[in-house]
Amino acid sequence: MSISAGKLRGLKRLADPSGRFKMVAVDQRPPLLKAIGERMGRPAAYEEVAGVKALLTRRLSADGSALLIDPDYGFTTAEPDIRPDRGLLITLEDFRFEETPGGRKTRLPRDWSVAKIKRMGADGVKLLLWYRPDATADVLAHQQQLVRDVGDACAKHDIALLLELLVYPFAGQAGHTTDYIEDRTKRPDLVLRSVRDFASPDFGVDIYKLESPLPAGSLPDPAADGPDTREAQAWFDRLGALIDKPWVMLSAGAGMEEFRRVLGFAYRAGANGYLAGRAIWWKAFGAFPDLSAMDQALSTDGRRYMVEINALTDQLAKPWHQGSAEGRLALAEAGIAFPSQYSPGLSNA
Repeated sequence: MSISAGKLRGLKRLADPSGRFKMVAVDQRPPLLKAIGERMGRPAAYEEVAGVKALLTRRLSADGSALLIDPDYGFTTAEPDIRPDRGLLITLEDFRFEETPGGRKTRLPRDWSVAKIKRMGADGVKLLLWYRPDATADVLAHQQQLVRDVGDACAKHDIALLLELLVYPFAGQAGHTTDYIEDRTKRPDLVLRSVRDFASPDFGVDIYKLESPLPAGSLPDPAADGPDTREAQAWFDRLGALIDKPWVMLSAGAGMEEFRRVLGFAYRAGANGYLAGRAIWWKAFGAFPDLSAMDQALSTDGRRYMVEINALTDQLAKPWHQGSAEGRLALAEAGIAFPSQYSPGLSNA
């Protein structure tokens, strides 16, 4: 593991002062477009989606270490509420993907690039990749080449790359949906094999955003001691053993208690924090289109939940720079040292 000065700066900005990631996602597009459309009885208006994102940004940014936001519906309207003292991730992928009989192909929006994200002043690029290791060869080649190309662009522009991996049901399978939610029929081995396929440094990934290997709703209490808990922990431990880079957990539409359990298992397996959206703010969104009521719910339930999972993160998550001995050695050989008190920097600066 090695890291450049620009990527190091990005990781420092995305984490809190202790090196733990507490990142809030407001880049969701299909879930909001669908939910607003259902509530209003017509297609969601741009201003409605953008207004929700601005409110989420304004109300939740203070309690997180970084914000993830999209460039099309989110950034322009929410920009005045984006805090300069927090990290910033910008979405790269198009939320529209190509569904083929052999699997999904992620695509990038026209006229959008890593270079433009860098010029916006972001600290990192987020790429969501629909991925199944049992997809057809052409789909796997497309998805893997896309990550390589984005990784090369991030290296060229010296900006951190966060890769989000999501297993999905094939078209025609039971439970198939194009919604951005957890596949509750997923097999844990598919999640692990997906992570393994992108563990190589050749892909240029700096942070992994991972889903629970087991359906979030099926997880037992991580604090309990029983065969179900030990079996679940073993799956998370296998997940953490696959990579020697920082990794965080995604919520994929999980409820508050479900995501709390996900974090309990993940942190014991070495995860460095979270990047979550709907687990934090979906309950408050239930007040839409009354933005004042939604704001009140975010100020109470939303922030209260963030305080709770932030405390859990402080208690159990590992700071990202405290990786394996091998990883720390590679950082030292690259000229980057970390003092015992977290204050990363270039040792030869």
